[in-house]
Amino acid sequence: MPHQTSPAQAAPSSRRARRSARLHPRHLPWVFAFFMAAIMAMIMCTVIVGANTGVDAGLPGRILGAYALAMPVAFLSVLAVRPVVMRLVALVIHQNP
Repeated sequence: MPHQTSPAQAAPSSRRARRSARLHPRHLPWVFAFFMAAIMAMIMCTVIVGANTGVDAGLPGRILGAYALAMPVAFLSVLAVRPVVMRLVALVIHQNP
């Protein structure tokens, strides 16, 4: 039976290569805003377009058309509103000294 190495035993260069594909923590607000906006815009577009136009064969195309407009607006909105939300959360969450 050939010897297999675990990911923890992999060569340091291969571990470094995997880590380099990740973004630095300073990018957290932008990455959070992107994923939050992408998911919420898709959910809202699906619900609103489906409720307003009905479910038929053209629904996916109408959803994607609405999403093309909604996603950038949602992304910028999350970036703009995040500081206000963080302050509101700080007001209602008890923090231990």
